[in-house]
Amino acid sequence: MSRPAGPAPLLRRILQRGACAALVSGLLLVRQGRRDACSGAAPLNAISHWLWPESALRQCGLSARYTLVGAIIHWGASCFWSAIYEGHRQAGAPPPRARPPSRRPPAPASEVPSHDLVNALALSAIAAWVDLVLVPPRLSPGFERHLSDASLCRVYLAFGIGLAWGGARGRRAHRLPPGTRQLHVES
Repeated sequence: MSRPAGPAPLLRRILQRGACAALVSGLLLVRQGRRDACSGAAPLNAISHWLWPESALRQCGLSARYTLVGAIIHWGASCFWSAIYEGHRQAGAPPPRARPPSRRPPAPASEVPSHDLVNALALSAIAAWVDLVLVPPRLSPGFERHLSDASLCRVYLAFGIGLAWGGARGRRAHRLPPGTRQLHVES
């Protein structure tokens, strides 16, 4: 018996896209922090300025207080934008319907539909505008104080790519042969 569509698959897509976007952009934050700032940890530390306004922006080394908290906030913000992305997708998507099996082989799992990538990059541009222009400095990401403009562009570009990649990973999981993924049985 198939599972009805509901909040669980939507939440899973939000978390998967958010995690991929946070991972890709977070890795680039570290890389660009090594180039532009005192260390790779500085941009992640700066994100925790939401909790420690002055001290977080000055921290260069790895620490649980600043780096770990900054990474968690970054992941949460990525999931927030992922939820907006999925909400937009749901609003424009036709209702699901049963389709007869296709005679065409499925697309390669690594392929990201171009409209998904374009939409994810558009959302990352909106996120950059909101984060860097619209919100007051107290609610900004903080890493913009350690990175050059070029690095910021790269980070937000990576964020959009991560959103699209997270969606492609989710689609790949649904294309696996039946015996390779966990089955859910309702009783």
